[in-house]
Amino acid sequence: MAEERHELLELVRATRAELEWWRETGVEIAKVAPSVVTSTEPTLAPAPEAPAVHPAALPSVPNAPEGTTPVPLEDDFLTHPGVRATETLPDLRAVIGDCQRCKLAPHRTQIVFGVGNPNADLVFVGEAPGGDEDLRAEPFVGRAGQLLTEIIVKGMKIRRQDVYIANIIKCRPPQNRDPEPDEIAACEPFLKQQLILIKPKVIVTLGKFAAQCLLKTRTPITRLRGEWASYQGIPLMPTFHPAYLLRNPSDKRLVWQDIQQVMKALGLL
Repeated sequence: MAEERHELLELVRATRAELEWWRETGVEIAKVAPSVVTSTEPTLAPAPEAPAVHPAALPSVPNAPEGTTPVPLEDDFLTHPGVRATETLPDLRAVIGDCQRCKLAPHRTQIVFGVGNPNADLVFVGEAPGGDEDLRAEPFVGRAGQLLTEIIVKGMKIRRQDVYIANIIKCRPPQNRDPEPDEIAACEPFLKQQLILIKPKVIVTLGKFAAQCLLKTRTPITRLRGEWASYQGIPLMPTFHPAYLLRNPSDKRLVWQDIQQVMKALGLL
């Protein structure tokens, strides 16, 4: 009974923290949630009001101790049942379909779902597709993607196809602008389900938008990077985006320090 109460309290805290984060970014949940629901599927019943519980700070994962088993990711009442019901990544991609859930749809060429090992121990999460990604329907294939590949292959000594790579949004913003809160809100349930299905041992977020989205924080990436955090029990390492490194090559050493921590957590060092 005590264990069930603890799990319920943790879920309430996580949900309340997420709602407060979206409110801080200016998104009205009541307007965003219906955009995720298609007309052919049943609608969600209104969720009961959560009790007043102060959100707990995200747990730190110092040194990502070996032998730690990530807990399963919890369902989110903002995620549509049709998404939660998917059992494979192809199923999820089918549910997304020719997505028209946000204002990015008319501007994209292709949806950029994600690529890599569906059972990967390591998932990299970026922010949004660029021009090359939009044309090829694959994340991180431009100049920034080439640098990420070097980090994986030359630095970590593993194959790119052995990790999984995705973004917090699946469509390219016009002129490669930053993703906006309503676009993130519409697309985030798909990323969450990807992580549920993959069950990685470690997540690496690339850039501020990915880190702030998953950790529900407004803390700058300069303060987040290099410090272990947790995404629903999975150790998460925030680091700089490869595109940032192309503009600031002197900070590659900082990213390498972050990646070495990841390698140690995965037993690659």
